[in-house]
Amino acid sequence: MLNERLNEMPERAVRVRFAPSPTGPLHIGGVRTALYNYLFARKHKGTFILRIEDTDQNRFVPGAEDYIVEALTWVGIQIDEGISVGGPYTPYRQSERKEMYRQYAEKLVEKGFAYYAFDTSEELDAMRKRLEAAKVAAPQYNAVTRSTMKNSLTLSEDETKKLLNSGAPYVIRIKIPRNEEVRFQDIIRGWVVVHTQSLDDKVLFKSDGMPTYHLANVVDDYLMQISHVIRGEEWLPSAPLHVLLYRYMGWEDVMPQFAHLPLLLRPDGNGKLSKRDGDRLGFPVFPLDWKDPETGEQSSGYRERGYFPDAVANLLAFLGWNPGTTQEIFSMQELIDAFTLDRVSKHGAKFDPEKAKWFNQQYLRAKSNEELAKIFLPVVKEKGAPAALATIDYVGKVCNLIKEKSHFPSEFWDLGSFFFFPPDKYDTIAIQKKWKDNVPAFFAKLSSQLSAVSGQDFTHTNVEAIFKKLAEENSISPGSVMQPFRILVTGMAAGPALFETIELLGKDEVVKRIEKALQVIT
Repeated sequence: MLNERLNEMPERAVRVRFAPSPTGPLHIGGVRTALYNYLFARKHKGTFILRIEDTDQNRFVPGAEDYIVEALTWVGIQIDEGISVGGPYTPYRQSERKEMYRQYAEKLVEKGFAYYAFDTSEELDAMRKRLEAAKVAAPQYNAVTRSTMKNSLTLSEDETKKLLNSGAPYVIRIKIPRNEEVRFQDIIRGWVVVHTQSLDDKVLFKSDGMPTYHLANVVDDYLMQISHVIRGEEWLPSAPLHVLLYRYMGWEDVMPQFAHLPLLLRPDGNGKLSKRDGDRLGFPVFPLDWKDPETGEQSSGYRERGYFPDAVANLLAFLGWNPGTTQEIFSMQELIDAFTLDRVSKHGAKFDPEKAKWFNQQYLRAKSNEELAKIFLPVVKEKGAPAALATIDYVGKVCNLIKEKSHFPSEFWDLGSFFFFPPDKYDTIAIQKKWKDNVPAFFAKLSSQLSAVSGQDFTHTNVEAIFKKLAEENSISPGSVMQPFRILVTGMAAGPALFETIELLGKDEVVKRIEKALQVIT
């Protein structure tokens, strides 16, 4: 029955839905919307639903639906009901529910809240041109223009029935009232008031037998007992129409509460961060890599760029919300505990790619040496490192030293290749600035002294003490030869903690490198 709803409960449970369209890769802003829905549901012991809104079959892109599920799963969002897991309101794909929508559209016609429109595309174009010629700012099919068009409001009942029986193409449009105000309360924005004069008679049911987003989403939200609609600001102009649909259907008492999230803006704040921005701005706007099945065009994702999923969830949470404290690093459970919609801003949030890298860096540093070693070890083996060095233990110690300088595991090899192979070139520009006449003799003496140290005493503290004492004895400032020392051992002018690096490389390797570098540089 039209007004039947499953599992009616005396107290309304929190049920939210993320309802993307499978028209391509899921934008990172869509992931944020899903995350806010998920955090809200978990905070209130509610249910998170994934529903696919594919009423526009012309825009369907193969692979997009699987991409959506994979992206949400990767970022840590657990789906309670939906296309990938099922549930009591299946199917969760609107194209599979299309037979049910017609009855709701026709019920609106019966009640006088909607009407059949038989206008051809040519007639609609002619109407728009007439309005443009009359200097109408926003030509649309509305309470004024519908009286001049071919619909069941201007045709007689017999003419309308004749057209319907003959199989003439038609759409069903909502009949927007004239001179009324539509009011609803948005959790984030407060009271929203829209005059119906600014609304048009949107199509609810299309000639191909499919509902539009407006009808399908309201019907599905009602039948699935959605308690809160948390979605992007771009849907705010549609909200008054949806409020009217709830009213006309007789469902106003169970209408969900609305919360329209702020836009995700480009780094300069100039406009919405869109799918088209892609790699053009130098950073991904998608959670995962995507290859367009038609054009073959590649777009990069955060996962493949080396971002950790918990870091992405953390940075997305802060794009429009703040906890009211100075804390910035949150686990998923901490986000759930802290999240409230009243701390979501109504103003657009600028995406800061450097801040995104910072978040990833914090999560990288927090990972254990073993976790990072498991990520880095395949690269080490691929590069042909000696078997004795291609171990979890050794690679873990390397990761411990280089992770402070890293944003991504993909940077590890460039930062730490010298731990596996001696340098074959040296930063000559940096060396020239520090290479005084007395420097070669100093390092020759240092090499000799380090050779005399027993293996078990070759620690970073002992090496540093020997280095500083020798510099003092030769009236050399330790700071003036610190960078040359690093370059002799690693080939680089900067890197991880020098004496800890030397300890890990070991006495024989360090002495060998110093002697080789002195020959090459001198």
